[in-house]
Amino acid sequence: MTKARDHGGGIDAAAAQYGGDRSDWIDLSTGINPVPYPIPDLPMSSWTALPDQAAAQALTQAARHFWGVPEGADILAAPGASALIAQIPRLAKPARVMIPAPTYNEHAASFAAQGWQVTGHAPAEAQVLVHPNNPDGRLWSASALSGGLNIIDESFGDIAPDRSLIAQADRPGVLILKSFGKFWGLAGVRLGFVIGDPKLIARLRDMLGPWPVSGIALTVGARALQDTQWAAQTRQRLTNDAHQLDALLSGHGATVVGGTTLFRLYDVDDAQLWQHRLAQHHIWSRTFPYASNWLRLGLPGPQDWTRLEAAL
Repeated sequence: MTKARDHGGGIDAAAAQYGGDRSDWIDLSTGINPVPYPIPDLPMSSWTALPDQAAAQALTQAARHFWGVPEGADILAAPGASALIAQIPRLAKPARVMIPAPTYNEHAASFAAQGWQVTGHAPAEAQVLVHPNNPDGRLWSASALSGGLNIIDESFGDIAPDRSLIAQADRPGVLILKSFGKFWGLAGVRLGFVIGDPKLIARLRDMLGPWPVSGIALTVGARALQDTQWAAQTRQRLTNDAHQLDALLSGHGATVVGGTTLFRLYDVDDAQLWQHRLAQHHIWSRTFPYASNWLRLGLPGPQDWTRLEAAL
């Protein structure tokens, strides 16, 4: 049996420990936009028919335009970025993979499961750069790319499109991951993308098989990616809310360490104690097994600020 890895979420377990129904809780343990893209009216065929090629092409075209994908790069939609993270280590013979820590732990786990040696330093035959990094928000530059297999995880990158490394997507060996669930706030749709080396993506396409993305995800994703006005307004709102959250936490003794405008990372005296106290008010936060003083909070929804302030 695969051991469960440390992630945000887990409201059911929190409710079992601290009481309340799931609907009573505010989940600030993830970096998911609390004001999701409004679901459009969906044709019945999105639910009843197998996903068709025209819908898949419409989604791909919308994604290519939204992210400014270079002409020489291919793009593949998948049922969430996590599905791609699990398959990418199979693209090359196991060797050394450099994954600077701390970062999102699924990459190291997936590579290790396929026999790779995970290291935090060069030299290595492959590398993973989470950009911006989770949990501290570190940003990378194109000069950090090495030879071989390069995975750039931009799951939180849509908050700052000007910092994207998408221009590197036409380089051999480069794969860039995009997550739909984070910025658009629709994690339950299960939609992600990989953009990059056509030869590598062709192999990933074979691994995923036919109809990897649901008809619902194809329709919602295509419409959302075409709504650039919503995206621009959302980036401004997230920036304002991140500043508000920093001010609120700083006023209660926390120090800003980093993060993005979808989640903030704070230095506190005892993260477990902070999590316990917030959980008594049915507010769930994120702590880390490797840093007892780090507390990560996602942004509250518009209706949740008063409860968070009262809990603090």
